Amino acid sequence: MLRVTPDIAIGEHEIKYDFVRSSGPGGQNVNKVSSAVQLRFNVNDSASLPPEVKNRLRKLAGKKLSTDGTLIIQASRFKRQEKNRQDAIERLVRLIRQATVKPKKRVKTRPSRKAKQRRLETKRHRSRLKRTRRAVGGEE
Repeated sequence: MLRVTPDIAIGEHEIKYDFVRSSGPGGQNVNKVSSAVQLRFNVNDSASLPPEVKNRLRKLAGKKLSTDGTLIIQASRFKRQEKNRQDAIERLVRLIRQATVKPKKRVKTRPSRKAKQRRLETKRHRSRLKRTRRAVGGEE
């Protein structure tokens, strides 16, 4: 079990790993060893996540989410496969934790009477200033 928050835990059976060759660090080994990790987590089929968290996770994932609802996280920052696997898990947990935070509702506000007066006074001031810069005769 992978504990994300006190009330959300993801089973290991819900996460799939694919190990591929990395383009990152590794020296001569880079062409022989599959050290990069592709973590796959199906958001739609997950029983661990509440529906509202799933919806927010889909929005947060962006391009990392495939058309069938699978979240794919590519990790190839380290030379060792185990470190890349751990990095991918941490990134998944961070993304799910972000999705658990409910966004604040926007409260519509209106400008105060004083703010409207200031805005109009500033416009009048600019208008007067530009008027004084015009040619007096109009034709030259």
